[in-house]
Amino acid sequence: MEAASGLGVEVVAASERPNVLQEAFPDTLLTLDFQKPDLAAQEVVEFARSRPLDAVVPVDDLTTVVGAAIAHALRLPSNSVESASAARNKHVMRTLLGRAGVPEPRFQLFSVDDDPTKVAGQVPYPCVVKPTVLSASRGVIRADDPAGFVAAFRRLEAILRSPEVSALGGETRQVLVESFIPGEEVALEGLLVNGELRVLALFDKPDPLDGPFFEETIYVTPSRLPGETQAGIADCTARAAHALGLRHGPVHAELRVNENGPWIIEIAARSIGGLCSRTLRFGTGMSLEELILRHALGMEIPTLERERRPAGVMMIPIPRAGVLEEVRGRDDALQVPGIEEIAITAHLGQELVPLPEGWQYLGFIFARAGSPEDVETALREAHRRLEFVIRDPRASAR
Repeated sequence: MEAASGLGVEVVAASERPNVLQEAFPDTLLTLDFQKPDLAAQEVVEFARSRPLDAVVPVDDLTTVVGAAIAHALRLPSNSVESASAARNKHVMRTLLGRAGVPEPRFQLFSVDDDPTKVAGQVPYPCVVKPTVLSASRGVIRADDPAGFVAAFRRLEAILRSPEVSALGGETRQVLVESFIPGEEVALEGLLVNGELRVLALFDKPDPLDGPFFEETIYVTPSRLPGETQAGIADCTARAAHALGLRHGPVHAELRVNENGPWIIEIAARSIGGLCSRTLRFGTGMSLEELILRHALGMEIPTLERERRPAGVMMIPIPRAGVLEEVRGRDDALQVPGIEEIAITAHLGQELVPLPEGWQYLGFIFARAGSPEDVETALREAHRRLEFVIRDPRASAR
């Protein structure tokens, strides 16, 4: 919204729940059923008869498919509904990547109704148990043996059977099991222009992501990997996008890199999540959101080159379940050289749920410095100075 305002672009914001101000601003607020893309597209076509639209920009996983359906109905540039759906469903993604020969984990699909004690003998170890449609590493659990697999399967089953998740539809009854891919993990932020991948940034993830859960913490760019390795990562991502049929707009890819080269873990038809995009600036200060809007609207993009200064973000993990009572040390953490901003997004009194059941973070720490190493050091030191007072609600109940 800030990027649109800066460009002088009017925005119609669509959400899946009615906005309290919708009646007062019927021309700028819409309520759509994201689980029924065709119906949502029909409603927007009717809306556009009196208020023409020039672009549709999905902003998260939940809106990629409905956004593609709306854009197709309006005959606006977008990914196809089929490609957006493939990127949204991890099993469909795996199937298409495998057909195209893109390096990826071996995988098997099961149902929440399957007996994990019987399935445990059919999977390789170590393996990763995950849902097919959730994001932010929610429900993703590593298992190293049959007993661990049964525990992981049942834990994921409980998540998928929760009312909030099961409301997302039939795909939430699926359980994907993948072979665990060792190696360094990276994230690639890119833009597809007529099917061609333009790399916007490559992030290193210096904290090992080996399980049992896969909570992401630090992203640092530019990557410290060799140039040849980075080129291989870009090529693997481009092949993955092509295999899914993605051709237009932002992509966010997660890959593992080991002695056998890069492996695609996931690729999404959207930009990086949360507030992480604040690490990226292009040209003389253009934000990632502005760049995406310019591309969607067919406006001139002065440059796709990211500013040269290394930058990074730490997604502050939730250390334990409970109620957030206080945040201490913020001013002290802001004094760390290189730290630009600390955004605490959890609010006081909020019940915190860590992975794998949860999917949120306490907040974000942003840094810029002279080298990627200095960025990483600043993020770790700022995090060390923060203290989160989390009360166990069961203690007060007793």
